[in-house]
Amino acid sequence: MNGPDEWDGRELPGSPGERPRIPSPRTAAEDHGPLPDAPPASVREPVDDTAGGPRAREAEPVTEPPAPLPLPLPAPAPPHRVLKSLLGAWALSACSAEETAAVEAHLTDCASCADEALRLRDAVGLLHPADSLDLDPLLRSRVLEGCLGRRPARIPVPEWATPYDAETAKLDALLRDMGEAEWRAPVRLRWFEGERPVERETTVGGVMGHLMAVDGLVATALGLPDPLGTAAPPGTPDPLIRTETFWRTPDEEHSPLALHAPWRDQSYALIRQVSFAGDRVAELAVPYGDFRLTLRDSFLDRAFECWVHAGDIAEAVDYPYQPPAAGHLHRMVDLAARLLPSALADRRRAGLAAPPQRLVEAGAPGRTLHLEVEGNGGGHWYIALDSPAALGTPDRTVAHIALDSAEFCQLAAGHISPEEAAAGQKGERDAIRDVLFATASLSRL
Repeated sequence: MNGPDEWDGRELPGSPGERPRIPSPRTAAEDHGPLPDAPPASVREPVDDTAGGPRAREAEPVTEPPAPLPLPLPAPAPPHRVLKSLLGAWALSACSAEETAAVEAHLTDCASCADEALRLRDAVGLLHPADSLDLDPLLRSRVLEGCLGRRPARIPVPEWATPYDAETAKLDALLRDMGEAEWRAPVRLRWFEGERPVERETTVGGVMGHLMAVDGLVATALGLPDPLGTAAPPGTPDPLIRTETFWRTPDEEHSPLALHAPWRDQSYALIRQVSFAGDRVAELAVPYGDFRLTLRDSFLDRAFECWVHAGDIAEAVDYPYQPPAAGHLHRMVDLAARLLPSALADRRRAGLAAPPQRLVEAGAPGRTLHLEVEGNGGGHWYIALDSPAALGTPDRTVAHIALDSAEFCQLAAGHISPEEAAAGQKGERDAIRDVLFATASLSRL
């Protein structure tokens, strides 16, 4: 075997002992002196395009890049008066981007405009978003409550008249939002007579005429003019006769919208009259046909009816309406509970209720029904069952009824029947039935 440096003569043609010829290294260009200067950039180098040698091509000029365009000069700043006129729009963030930049650049140089811009920005912070134009029906009562809470009125409204004052204010706010077409909207009035519910359809104007006619009983008791005027029936007719008399008057037929102002003026007059008279007239008797109420209770009765019929109107015109305040509602429920023994006795005389089980002397305790009213305005009442003059006591309780305050008021207004009242009941069935029907009989037109 040959070594790495030995040649065996088989790789290339020739004699066996001949070694291949290796050319000597070439000299570098730098060994013959300095390199020639580079040709100018405008002359292209010769190109060797053939095997026979280089052929110089004709020199071609190189295109120079285009010169950059000059930048536009910045627009001159608007004059001072223009920038000052933009300060309001700038404070409201209503300027364009260019105007905002110009104004803010101007504020760094102009002290007077900077002060005015600061004041305008502070003023913008005091602006509020637009509120709804629909007034809250409770606005007047809240304003009055706030005012009276800070400084008592020189001539305050008696406490027993405040529910009437609040409910008439709420109804007044509702009527202010209504147009003439809504005054002619049909309203369904409901109450309870004997053993069955009764309905009658009228308009919003008819409801207001009814309220005016019945409020006239209180007005005449206080020496104020009767809203029926010369058309008032003689004697002391009940609310139904007065209402039908008012409905037959020509003025009510032609302009129902005109009833708002007279009703409002009459309610104001009633409040003013009792405010000047004070508690001296609280026990004054007000006739309602076949029964009487004290003036104190008459104002609660009128507040209750105002709330009930305002709800009828609101339902007819699709308007939200709130119940009375808890304290006012409690007084209305208390009035109904106090009237239940007399209503039960009236139903017995008419043969519509079971007779009493035993006679009870006036002021003596007797059989009692526990009436529990839950929710706002609720409480506990003990209703004497055998006599209006008897005393209801917890230790003589024979039956128990539990009702929600709203449901109890709907029952007392005749809007639901005794059978529909979802009452919790316990004890004597006859006593429970008689009291539920007596509650419904408190309603009237």
